[in-house]
Amino acid sequence: MKTNKEELEAYYGLPKEVKFCKKCVMSNQRPTSAVEFKHTKDSKKTTLAFDEEGVCDACRTNEQKHQIDWVKREEELLKLLDKYRRTDGGYDCIVPGSGGKDSAFQAHILKYKYGMNPLTVTWPPILYTDYGYKNFKNWLDVGGFDNISFNRNGKVMKLLTKLSIENIFHPFQTFILGQKNLAVKIALKYDIPLIFYGENEAEYGNPIADNTTSLRDKSYFTFNHLDEIFLGGVSIKELQEKYDVRLSDLMSFLPASTQEMQGKDIQVHYLGYYLRWTPQEVYYYAVENTGFKARPFRTQGTYSKYNSIDDKIDDLHYYTTFIKFGIGRATYDASQEIRNKHLTREEGVALVKRFDGEFPDKYFDEIMEYLDINPEYFRNELTDKFRSPHLWTKNDKGEWQLRHNIWGGGLED
Repeated sequence: MKTNKEELEAYYGLPKEVKFCKKCVMSNQRPTSAVEFKHTKDSKKTTLAFDEEGVCDACRTNEQKHQIDWVKREEELLKLLDKYRRTDGGYDCIVPGSGGKDSAFQAHILKYKYGMNPLTVTWPPILYTDYGYKNFKNWLDVGGFDNISFNRNGKVMKLLTKLSIENIFHPFQTFILGQKNLAVKIALKYDIPLIFYGENEAEYGNPIADNTTSLRDKSYFTFNHLDEIFLGGVSIKELQEKYDVRLSDLMSFLPASTQEMQGKDIQVHYLGYYLRWTPQEVYYYAVENTGFKARPFRTQGTYSKYNSIDDKIDDLHYYTTFIKFGIGRATYDASQEIRNKHLTREEGVALVKRFDGEFPDKYFDEIMEYLDINPEYFRNELTDKFRSPHLWTKNDKGEWQLRHNIWGGGLED
C-alpha cells in the first residue's frame, strides 16, 4: 500500500523523497560529510545533490576530471612542493594514514617521485585487523617511512566509541575525528607546514565547488568554542560531569583551537587535486611499492577486498549507514567503480542487491565485548531506533524492508 511521503518522518535532515542517481547507484540520502561533532535524529544535514537530469554531484565531479589538464596540475604541484621542500634532512610534509592503499600511495609518490621527505602520522584503528596491521608495518618497512602513531587514552576511546554507537549509531565517529585532527596537531608541534590527504570528499558527494581548490578550509580542522563540540552525541561539559572524564583526556580527540593556529601558516592539501586519482590504480601502486595486500576474504556488506580493511569496526560502520541512510557498503563501492567505468550500472545494481545490508558478524561479538555493549541490544533495540520511518517499513512477515531501493524492489516502488 502506498504511503503519503509527507506523513513519514525523516531523521537526520534527510530528504523525504528518495531518489537514485541515473548514472551510479547512490541515493540522495547520502550525507555530504563524514565528520560529525553533533549528529542526532533531529540534526540538519546536507545531502548529496542531484542536477535536473537526475545525476549526482559525485558523478559530475568525476566527469570533470576528463576535462582537466593533468600535466598543468602536476606543474602546479611541483611549484607547491618546491616552495616547501627541505634539503637539510628535515621533514617537509605530513601524510596522515594507516598504511591503507591511499596513504601508502601518497607517501610513496611524494618521497620517491617528487623528492619530498614526508613524516607519516597515524591515529591507530580502534581494533586492528591482522592484515591491516601487516599493511601498516609494510608501509613503513617496505615503503620506507618514519612514522608517529598516537596511542590515545584507551579508556576514553572505548567510552566515546560506545557513546557514538548508542547515541548516534556511528561506530566510527571517534576514530574519524582523531584521524582528521591529529595531523594538524603534529604539524604544529614539529613545525611542518604542509599536509597531504588523498581525494577530496567531492569525489564521493560533497558539493562540486569543494573540488575547485586543493586546499582544505581551516574551519575543517579548527574550533573556536568547546561548548559547540559534541563527542558521541554528548557535550564536553556532560562528558566531564556525568562520565567523570577530564578535559585533558578529551583534547586529543578535538581539532586544534583557533588560538593555537594563530600566526601559523599550515596548509592542508588534497593530492588528488593535482594527480588523477583512480582507486583501483592506487591499489595496484600500493601493492607494487609498499607491500600492500588485500583482505584474504570478501568484505562483508560488499564484493571488494581492499577498501577500508585495517579496522575491525569498519564493517560495522557501513552496516549502520545502511540502517540510517539506506546506503550500504556495496552502494559506496559500486558507485565509485561505475564512475571510473570499471562496472556498468546494471552490474552495480546487481551487486548492491546481493550484498548491501549484509550483517557483519565476523568481528561483531568481539567488538561488542570490547565496548561492553550487549549484542542483542545492538541488533534489535538500537538498530530499530535509528531506522528512519521514511526509509523503512515492515512487510507482511514482520521483517524490516526498505521502502525504496535501486532495483525497484522496495515495498513502495
